[in-house]
Amino acid sequence: MAKQEDNQLEEVEVVEDNVGATASLPKNDVEAIERLRDAYRRIQKELAKVIVGQDEVIEQLLVGIFARGHCLLEGVPGLAKTLLISSLAQALHLKFKRIQFTPDLMPSDITGTDVIQDDPETGKRQFKFLAGPIFANVILADEINRTPPKTQAALLEAMQEHQVSIGGSIHKLDSPFFVLATQNPLEQEGTYPLPEAQQDRFLFKIFVDYPSDAEEGLIMKSVTAMKTEPINAILGAADILAHQAVVRRVPVADHVFNYARRIVRASRPGRPEALPLANEWIAWGAGPRASINLIVAARVRAVLAGRVHVSCADVASVAKPVLRHRIAPNFAAQAEGYTSDRLVEMMLKEIPTDKA
Repeated sequence: MAKQEDNQLEEVEVVEDNVGATASLPKNDVEAIERLRDAYRRIQKELAKVIVGQDEVIEQLLVGIFARGHCLLEGVPGLAKTLLISSLAQALHLKFKRIQFTPDLMPSDITGTDVIQDDPETGKRQFKFLAGPIFANVILADEINRTPPKTQAALLEAMQEHQVSIGGSIHKLDSPFFVLATQNPLEQEGTYPLPEAQQDRFLFKIFVDYPSDAEEGLIMKSVTAMKTEPINAILGAADILAHQAVVRRVPVADHVFNYARRIVRASRPGRPEALPLANEWIAWGAGPRASINLIVAARVRAVLAGRVHVSCADVASVAKPVLRHRIAPNFAAQAEGYTSDRLVEMMLKEIPTDKA
């Protein structure tokens, strides 16, 4: 079983001194951050019981959880995306529901519907709401791009407002609430591209790649042996909500805010702040939600690394999963083989991390 590396969070391309924090956290918050860091390591160990490798994917999923964000995982079938998400729900001791998206899935199959029932006491008929699988803490939207856009859109209100509207009534969802969606690469048959508006609701787009040669050998041995250890619950719903609140109070210096803002604004072709490469290779750039998510995710990454301040290195480390689904390479870029990730890498090399 592949071991999680404690120093994984420290491996970034940008190096920066720990300066510029605008405030200090109270002692209670510092202690809470230490508990979160400890819980993070324990969750990694629990997931390692059933998941071989995928260290970066696990890290990004947990950053998304504590940042109150939804995550979209993309990879070919058979890479244990579903197993990873269900195991994570067990480690977090949250109510878990899986929705298998198919071409004939209807919006009401996700959100629920009003049905007419007879009242045995009065003999009158009345509407009763039957909740759909969206009413859980962790929603696995499995193969979300195999269902038409109308059904995909049923998740929009739930993801943004944490509620669903049925028959003129609003039904609140439980907290915490996360949509962890999986999708197959768009080149595969029978897929429907997610609308840009829905992609923007996801904090991260996470790529799940093939295992290494050594990891694939371990997977073969562990799965065929049929010996799996149970996943122990590390945190509960109340713990997660408390940790999410603490993360939001981690101080961020002005130059870190400026760095995140420059990255996003530099991606918008035709704007004064756009980099030349954006004008040449990008069809449209990231919106304001991207700059917000860069800071939110960077806060969590700093905390999971054991720090109580955020650096530009933290922002740079989360730039790819935050921006890869918010930046669209134009036809010229696609013809030259430039992906969103490659464009983000090029942007980070050109944007300084100083306090200017």
